[in-house]
Amino acid sequence: MLKKIFAALMGLTFIVTSAGCAGRTANKYKGVRVVCATAPLYDWARQITKDTVGTEQKLIINNGTDLHSFQPSTSDIVAIKSADVLIFVGGESEEWIRDAIKDSTNKDQKVVCLMDILKDSIVEEEVVEGMQGEGEHDHEEGPEYDEHIWMSLRLASKSCKAIEEALASVSKDNAEKFKDNLDAYLAKLESLDKQYEEGVKGARLDTMVVADRFPFRYLAEDYKLKYSAAFVGCSAETEASFETVKFLADKIKELDCKTILTIENSDGKLAKTVLETAGKTDVKTEVLDSMQASGSELDYLSVMTSNLAKLKAALA
Repeated sequence: MLKKIFAALMGLTFIVTSAGCAGRTANKYKGVRVVCATAPLYDWARQITKDTVGTEQKLIINNGTDLHSFQPSTSDIVAIKSADVLIFVGGESEEWIRDAIKDSTNKDQKVVCLMDILKDSIVEEEVVEGMQGEGEHDHEEGPEYDEHIWMSLRLASKSCKAIEEALASVSKDNAEKFKDNLDAYLAKLESLDKQYEEGVKGARLDTMVVADRFPFRYLAEDYKLKYSAAFVGCSAETEASFETVKFLADKIKELDCKTILTIENSDGKLAKTVLETAGKTDVKTEVLDSMQASGSELDYLSVMTSNLAKLKAALA
């Protein structure tokens, strides 16, 4: 899919470059253009720029489009090339952004690529016992790193610091307010992180059972949780093998789970099949929100607070 996107982008190079330059000249907005690739990053930037003057934000992957299936429009490329501050994760799904900014129309652009900044903390996606193999998503050129860094409150804090630094460098008049907003937001992230620690520490189980994809590797890493899931986080697969269904069913019985998890936008069919195979019709199913298809209305802290309640139910 990415190769097709690259080919399409190459075909639009002249159009995009010309439109980007023209758009930059024609737009009389003199403030700071902040462009964010995904919703969690957009919300972080929004919290840091709150109650300031002269910042204009745009979210690229919006309206419920999944990170892994997104295809950029010409206007998306123009926005990325002309941004004063560009914020993106930088995983495999966003290679097209790295390609686009090689010839940005804004030569003073500040780029915040979080996987580059967090390089010592990022982890590879892994296939754990019982999990369906990646099939067509196998990566012969090397490891695939988990892109869902926002599922870690601790990496969220590090990311927000990097975002604030970039914003302050291009809007010095707002630097003090940016720092005040950052400090207030970091305190909230730290408080919720402690609530997660306490919730996990007091749980009966130390294993999450997810009858779905697993974009929660960073969440599991932070709180030293084990997990059993059907697919890796980037997988497009929806049909699990008999072996995977049987493994998850046996795991539910072994752990005597009271609640299992799925992710947002799931049709729930796999979870239902797994529970029927386990003979556990009284087990509840909760949705753990990965935020990978969220829009500009996302409130990151609210979702992570809700996720904590779901996680505690799954570990009870």
